[in-house]
Amino acid sequence: DADIKFGYCTEFIIMLNKPFAAGEEEKLKDYLLSLGDSLVCVADDDMCKIHVHTNDPGLAIQKGLTYGALTRMKIDNMREEHQERLFTKQEKATYETKEKSEPAPAAEAKEFGVIAVSAGEGLSDIFKQLGVDEVIEGGQTMNPSTDDFLNAISKINAKNIYILPNNSNIILAANQASSITEDKKVYVIPSKTIPQGITAMINFDPINSAADANFENMSASLKNVKSGSVTYAVRDTVIDDKEIKNGDIMGLGDKTILAVGSDIKDTTIELLSNLVDDDSEIISLYYGEGVSEEDAEALRSEAEAKFSSCDVELQAGNQPVYYYIVSVE
Repeated sequence: DADIKFGYCTEFIIMLNKPFAAGEEEKLKDYLLSLGDSLVCVADDDMCKIHVHTNDPGLAIQKGLTYGALTRMKIDNMREEHQERLFTKQEKATYETKEKSEPAPAAEAKEFGVIAVSAGEGLSDIFKQLGVDEVIEGGQTMNPSTDDFLNAISKINAKNIYILPNNSNIILAANQASSITEDKKVYVIPSKTIPQGITAMINFDPINSAADANFENMSASLKNVKSGSVTYAVRDTVIDDKEIKNGDIMGLGDKTILAVGSDIKDTTIELLSNLVDDDSEIISLYYGEGVSEEDAEALRSEAEAKFSSCDVELQAGNQPVYYYIVSVE
């Protein structure tokens, strides 16, 4: 795979907010070619189809979002596929012969398993460290389907499985997968944000709690966390009496926009000011793939100074689209 210069085959369709202005499509092509090669960009007045090989699929996605909503997203790891093709027929035959001659005994199902929807390598690693068995890539622009959940459920040899959708748009698909599954008990924790999902996992007790009790405790824990995220506006608009310009930085709360500004750090601090109250104890900051560690540390220092009664935790989330995902507990 040393010959593969750009490792991710990235495809998506942009549902354009408005037709490209003169020269705009060429600027998009030039930007995407700066990220990789094998570019295909086909546009009409309503949509633009993108195919590009790159090492930074998140940057391509972020650029696409500046022109409109995204659909039909697909990211394939070409290096991984290349390695699979190098698995020769002889090696495969040897492996299959060994498997047939040494059948593995059926493993006894464990009591609990957990599936979480995540976006970004750092956030996915956090969920795995907390005990999640299967992580499904998702988020605002890549909503998993019922089949994605059913596939994850089939991979876990457990009697009881908990699903953390971590997005209000995904809960329906998770519930559908739960209702279809017959051989395992599937519980859907109604988490609407990544921080809620992390809090639910912290309250998961596989040793001392029964299945129903875990479901109740994890679900109840969701109300103890306030979630926020920081991203940018893709068009001029007015929301909740706030005038927002294309490119403005927005701090989003659970239900509304809490901060608008031109500086990422200042807007994030303003967002936190709307979330922190006298009962708050812990602030968690997860920085995205477009944020440097230096900038993230600067934000943590300012948050520690402004919210001195809270412990401030900082972790690399590597999530696309959002500069920061924050939680206050």
